[in-house]
Amino acid sequence: MKNTVVASAAQTGRDRAIVMGGSIAGLAAARVLSDHFGEVILVERDQFGAVGEHRRGAPQGRHTHGLLAGGLRALEGFFPGLSEEARRAGGLGIDLTRDAHWCYEGGEYVRFASDIEGLLLSRPLLEGIIRERVRRIPNVHFWDGCVVEGLISSPDNRRITGIKIYGEKAARPVRADLVTDATGRGSNSPMWLEAIGYRKPKVERIEVNVAYATCHFLRTPDHLNGASLASIPATPNNRHGGIILAQEGNRWVVTLSARSGEKVPTDLGQFIEFARTLPAPYIYNVISRAQAIGEPQSARFPASVRRCYEHMNRFPEGFLVLGDAICSFNPVYGQGITVASLEAAELDKALREGSRKLAQRFFARAAKIVDAPWSMAAGNDLRMPDVPGKRTVADHFLHWYLAKLNMAARYDKSAVIAFQKAQNLLAPPQSQLKPALMARVLSAAISLRLVTRTSVKSAQQTA
Repeated sequence: MKNTVVASAAQTGRDRAIVMGGSIAGLAAARVLSDHFGEVILVERDQFGAVGEHRRGAPQGRHTHGLLAGGLRALEGFFPGLSEEARRAGGLGIDLTRDAHWCYEGGEYVRFASDIEGLLLSRPLLEGIIRERVRRIPNVHFWDGCVVEGLISSPDNRRITGIKIYGEKAARPVRADLVTDATGRGSNSPMWLEAIGYRKPKVERIEVNVAYATCHFLRTPDHLNGASLASIPATPNNRHGGIILAQEGNRWVVTLSARSGEKVPTDLGQFIEFARTLPAPYIYNVISRAQAIGEPQSARFPASVRRCYEHMNRFPEGFLVLGDAICSFNPVYGQGITVASLEAAELDKALREGSRKLAQRFFARAAKIVDAPWSMAAGNDLRMPDVPGKRTVADHFLHWYLAKLNMAARYDKSAVIAFQKAQNLLAPPQSQLKPALMARVLSAAISLRLVTRTSVKSAQQTA
């Protein structure tokens, strides 16, 4: 296999690729690039530890993580047998319509079996399993403990030709035919590009001002009525939200969130009482009786940020950006890993088409991947009155319609499937607006309104 890769690389002039960042986005990129380059170097400032260990550079790893169906399918394509390996390590494969309580608009989705499967496990375990799979690829080399100081460019700055790093394994410029930035939300690429004469990409921001805290609890089979997940998002009328997921080691991981500048308590007793304020009781019913593992840990997320590299008129050859370095989403939606995995799949397709205008072609493909989760997250965030941003008439209708779809999903399986396919990035958001489904949702909304009016009138007459 390695000889085939090297021969292919020689034919295309692709000798070496560098990936900056050892997160799941960087690992997926390295896996893809290993099929197209003779050598791939993955550079990470952290020292990699054992599988399942937290990294200092990935503090988000201590909070709730799961893998959406779209991400699971993409990663399984890169790493056949990944899901089974994760299960052997303690992860849980779940049917996302059968094994979960989805609580929206004061009600709960109907539960039933489907083929929409997710994977529940901690971020350090998932990342560690993927890292070891990538480490076994012969032409991929890990340089951890190395910090990237900047990019190296050609004399005319039209091509990126490598990076400048320092660390234990190198203290010199490192040349490459392609450099990929997968360093996450704190990416320095806009600054580095500006330093060599390029404009920074246009940035879209949604100021969500979310605070959250996470704590682990021991899990027993009777918890959550046998389900493996409960999601209780915030609403315009109740800005507290939460999610509880089963994870390896017979644990629950629980993340509670608050909007509008409010904090989630990190005192354990107050954390548990905060769960009582959520729009549904599932999380409180578990953690009020379960044994806590450690103390709650807090974090803040000020804004979702999208860097629109696809709109740049000029961009250097030999350089790409991927994952959270392109777009970092409000973490309450759990979209980041799936989006990065799908972007890596598009990178593979773009490379198979050749090297000419690679950045422009890849960024156009990545933008289509980002569009769907960005529009869904932005749409839901803009339902919150305190989130700044323009709301059009179409936005108001969509917010109203999705609220009615959530209500219809309490008993209509087709509404649940439509929502879950969109949320899991298996179908575009507009699939929820198919005429047949819209007719069912609107009919349900009218029926519910009539029932409500009749009930109120009856109550008034009785009084």
